[in-house]
Amino acid sequence: MNGFPGRLLLTLLLDVVLASGCDDGIKPSATTEQAPDAADQLLVKMEHLLTTQGVVRAKIEADTAYIHSGPQLADMRNVRVTFYDAQGNQSSTLTARVGSYQFRSGDMEGRGNVVVIRKSDGGRLTTEVLRYSQVKDSVSSDRPFEFNAPDQQLRGEGFTADPSFRTVIAIRPTGSGNQPIKLPNQ
Repeated sequence: MNGFPGRLLLTLLLDVVLASGCDDGIKPSATTEQAPDAADQLLVKMEHLLTTQGVVRAKIEADTAYIHSGPQLADMRNVRVTFYDAQGNQSSTLTARVGSYQFRSGDMEGRGNVVVIRKSDGGRLTTEVLRYSQVKDSVSSDRPFEFNAPDQQLRGEGFTADPSFRTVIAIRPTGSGNQPIKLPNQ
């Protein structure tokens, strides 16, 4: 009788293991988002500040960020970037469906329904891809864009500009306004 309770417990445990192995269980739905295989971390409600000599130049926010430690890259979803001028004053805000951020260089890219609003006058830029270079302190796109401000409307095949969109160099520009349009050297 000494071995009976132990055998009963072992039999019950085996029954539970076998029964759970046969059960279909709860499976993720088809809409469950999978983190990229190589992501080392998953951040929810990410916020990151870019500074130059102690002055905030940009604030990056994302609903979700997948961090890849090797290349020091963040793949982000539902991105919002607030840009600041050299004195630390807000100059413009970018929103995009997805984006990436390079921790080493400070470079960022927004993709999908990219919208940038200039703080000074509400000027609005729309495109599908926008890149920010921290070293150059510039934004650019090689995709069609449209920029509308109270005194200027501009469209083109691509552009390079400062984050406040005061100086815009457009590729194949069309538009109107009372500010000069700079054409690239060809």
